[in-house]
Amino acid sequence: MGEIVNNLLHQTAFFNLTWGNYVMILVACLLLFCAIKLQYEPLLLIPISFGMLLVNIYPGIMAEPIDENGVETAGGLLYYFFKLDEWAILPSLIFMGVGAMTDFGPLIANPMSFFLGAAAQFGIYAAYFIALAMGFNGMEAAAISIIGGADGPTSIFLAGKLGQTSLMGPIAVAAYSYMSLVPIIQPPIMKLFTTEKERKIKMDQLRHVSKLEKILFPIIVTIVICMILPTTAPLVGMLMLGNLFKECGVVRQLTDTASNALMYIVVILLGTSVGATTSAAKFLQVTTLKIVVLGLVAFAFGTWAGVMFGKLMCFLTHGKINPLIGSAGVSAVPMAARVSQKVGAEADPTNFLLMHAMGPNVAGVIGTAVAAGTFMAIFGKF
Repeated sequence: MGEIVNNLLHQTAFFNLTWGNYVMILVACLLLFCAIKLQYEPLLLIPISFGMLLVNIYPGIMAEPIDENGVETAGGLLYYFFKLDEWAILPSLIFMGVGAMTDFGPLIANPMSFFLGAAAQFGIYAAYFIALAMGFNGMEAAAISIIGGADGPTSIFLAGKLGQTSLMGPIAVAAYSYMSLVPIIQPPIMKLFTTEKERKIKMDQLRHVSKLEKILFPIIVTIVICMILPTTAPLVGMLMLGNLFKECGVVRQLTDTASNALMYIVVILLGTSVGATTSAAKFLQVTTLKIVVLGLVAFAFGTWAGVMFGKLMCFLTHGKINPLIGSAGVSAVPMAARVSQKVGAEADPTNFLLMHAMGPNVAGVIGTAVAAGTFMAIFGKF
């Protein structure tokens, strides 16, 4: 009986965890608190942090289907979920869901928003060169720098395509953490580089966008972008396919499935599997701290570049563009657009910038996908 009790005790997690595992369990609980109590990106932070919790209590949940002797065996549950991340299936499906929920009307009504969305991608390229200077190789730097686009699925997609799966956990956690902290990180930068007069600028009401324009937009964008940069097809193609479902008006069932049931199933699988890559042995390293710092640098540079380009457009249009909408180009949809509205309303409560900011916001989604495709083309990863 004593031997049985002893064996049972040693099968508990208490006898198998390291101090690092306990640290990661605390981090997971902190993220759960932020997601539930503070409502920071709860749809993604809850599954990610719970995956983190599971793998640090029971590492076998991510076990590969080959034992120490090279014999095939049953792999861990989340290992199979994670393979869908590595193969870029889940991030692409999320893009289809995002497309089915996105209205590109503000972007179509004001095509200049494309330039603001493109300018905000400066943070990605700035972080890339800083990462190279910090000792990361080219593909590692590219995978890390995409955090600056504030687009979690694209970050996971590129890390998988470039073979940086060991960095996927820290990259995903950093990307989604900064996405959730948009209302905290962006306003100080926006206020520092704009004047009160600029923040009070009221923009003209956007023109009406016809149904035909909305139908043609995803088709034309897919043809143009994918012909120029074919590596963007998985992300841009799925984004535009989902949007075409929405705008064509004849496949309501597909629209509902892509934007609801399928979208949330994919979020659960992607979130828990990415969270499960953050075991203590992989996450508690100096590299992780560097990734977190680089992510913040990329995000701050992207916000700054968007605002500064907004100021340039304000000057060129003789005060018709409010520079605040440039910050929305980082693509954290729709939170970044809401932040532009909030900061503008603080300067003038009668100022409504939300719809204007949605143009750069959705342009930023396309811009981040193009940046990812560019890195894939550079490194020959199709």
